[in-house]
Amino acid sequence: MDFPRTVLQQFFSITKLISFHYFEYARGYIFEGEQHDFWEFLYVDKGEVEVRADDITHTLKQGDIIFHKPNEFHTVCVKQHHKPPNLIVMSFECQSGAMAKFENQALRLGDRERNLLSMIVQEGFQAFLPPFDSPSFHVLERNPAAPFGSEQVIRSYLEILFITIVRNGQQMPLSTNKDNKKLSPLHKESAEQQIVQQLIDYMNANVSRSLSHEQLCQTFHIGKSRLKELFQAQMGTGVLEYFKSLKIEQAKTLIREQLYNFTEVANLLGYGSIHYFSRDFKKSTGMSPTDYAKSVMARSVDRLP
Repeated sequence: MDFPRTVLQQFFSITKLISFHYFEYARGYIFEGEQHDFWEFLYVDKGEVEVRADDITHTLKQGDIIFHKPNEFHTVCVKQHHKPPNLIVMSFECQSGAMAKFENQALRLGDRERNLLSMIVQEGFQAFLPPFDSPSFHVLERNPAAPFGSEQVIRSYLEILFITIVRNGQQMPLSTNKDNKKLSPLHKESAEQQIVQQLIDYMNANVSRSLSHEQLCQTFHIGKSRLKELFQAQMGTGVLEYFKSLKIEQAKTLIREQLYNFTEVANLLGYGSIHYFSRDFKKSTGMSPTDYAKSVMARSVDRLP
């Protein structure tokens, strides 16, 4: 029997990855601009930033993404009144005609797209070696210990992300969404996802406290084993490890804001002493709070040729 073969259609094909960055910028950072013959997108994971694309300037906040088409001149500026941003910036080659849908586009992403982008970032951190936060370093060095198929996973997730954005009629260009309100979820999350999200929201709201498994179990009326199982399955890490990472991320933001000394930062985040804060900070980031402060200040005045 003759079985006909159907050639599957492909609307996006990411052929080459050029850069993969996760930036943490302080107030006052200015990138004076560049243009290149490949695509790039910038996503605001936290805070806010001003981005110029040719002659149009956008103020982007958490959850916003902007695409820069080939040969489009673009700049980045963190104003003094902005919350210090965390930015995901990726550039790549894609000759697919469907990329025209992203020309001159700045959009608000929904939950599904943010989850896909999160998986891309997690995979990128495993596929390549640091630094990921240097605006002048664009060489992707493969990690010899990368999980099997990491680069293909990144490519596949990127293509799925782009398809999902195009499919999603709920997302509006920021130019017609001036109040910058969050859009409603794209689909109802499962009960387990809702529990984990409630846990995350609770930990974010109580990042200045010291929390234990017992306190979380009592608050959410869930058993300790179930709590650990759910969080590990959804987030790939332990619940208290995640809480500690939230503290460190908040600490980095506070340091970049330059409003508090290290002892005050430690107190704001519920640490009993500067010693324990410094220990956790260095374990998480690989550098002391002092070294981190020096690093971000150096980046805030960095310029590309």
